[in-house]
Amino acid sequence: MKLPIIDTHCDLLSYLAVVPGAAADKSKDIACAIPLLQEGNVKMQICAIYTDVRPGSRALATKQAYKFREVLMHFGKSVQAADRLQVENIKHQEKIALVAAIENAAGLAEENIPLNEAFKQLDNLLQLTGMIAYISLTHHTENRFGGGNYTEGIGLKDDGKKLLDYISDKQIAIDLSHTSDLLAEGILNHIDSQSLNIPVIASHSNFRTVWNHKRNLTDEFAKEIILRKGIIGINFLRAFLDNDKPERVFEHILYGFENGAETQMCFGADFFYTQNFPDKSRFPFYFPLVENASKYPSILESLAANLSSDQLEKLAYKNAQRFFSDLWKK
Repeated sequence: MKLPIIDTHCDLLSYLAVVPGAAADKSKDIACAIPLLQEGNVKMQICAIYTDVRPGSRALATKQAYKFREVLMHFGKSVQAADRLQVENIKHQEKIALVAAIENAAGLAEENIPLNEAFKQLDNLLQLTGMIAYISLTHHTENRFGGGNYTEGIGLKDDGKKLLDYISDKQIAIDLSHTSDLLAEGILNHIDSQSLNIPVIASHSNFRTVWNHKRNLTDEFAKEIILRKGIIGINFLRAFLDNDKPERVFEHILYGFENGAETQMCFGADFFYTQNFPDKSRFPFYFPLVENASKYPSILESLAANLSSDQLEKLAYKNAQRFFSDLWKK
């Protein structure tokens, strides 16, 4: 089933910035390489600028922004920078539209520098990439902005509040995929109490009710995203689906459709470079049925018995199309 696909999260840029000899068309290296995106009919791909909480995070984020520009330049026959017009006409686009995002605001400001430098860095990344689709304040661990998804009892910090204030009205969404539950609650409360104009999404998260993992959304936060007309990108990593059951990916998708998220569901596969990963228990990272970006047509085909053609279109691209078309309105 060859519907156009919008995918809301991959780590192509950190692979290009860190791995020696990396290239965006090396399908043997990374599951979101350009040939695999083409095979899967991906028409828009969000590429995260990922950093850890450590010295040098800002420099690494900037390097990834330059890698984003290099991909657009060197693979111009296959890719282009995303914009509102492109996403609105996605069914008729031949090239893959790329847009950057920020996964972990540590890439904006390390722990010991003035917060104003974070704002300057965000403006710099916007200038380099043209657009930032969303920001995740944290990754797995705590930083100056709040608590990551593997932390307990750490919510939204003062710097996190100030960063949210700064991005209001800037056509940038906030991502709950790597927050602690307390941070997610703090983000939502701060947006509401200050009447901030910031859409809320989960770019690459599944449902905790289906698979009990801290990286997955509680029903409470899923309902908040539904209420705020955001999107929820289903993550293909085995650890967040089910360690042993490949078909669980379909259960996560159907759970969303059955529980009020029909206009929120999309794909956020989370493909990244795994070959040098130190924790060997994580291998294989992806089940074969979702192992790379070429699998989207077969995934949709498998869902055809349970979802209507209209629902399949919503999942493949229409929900994300609606969200980003609204986000990028002038």
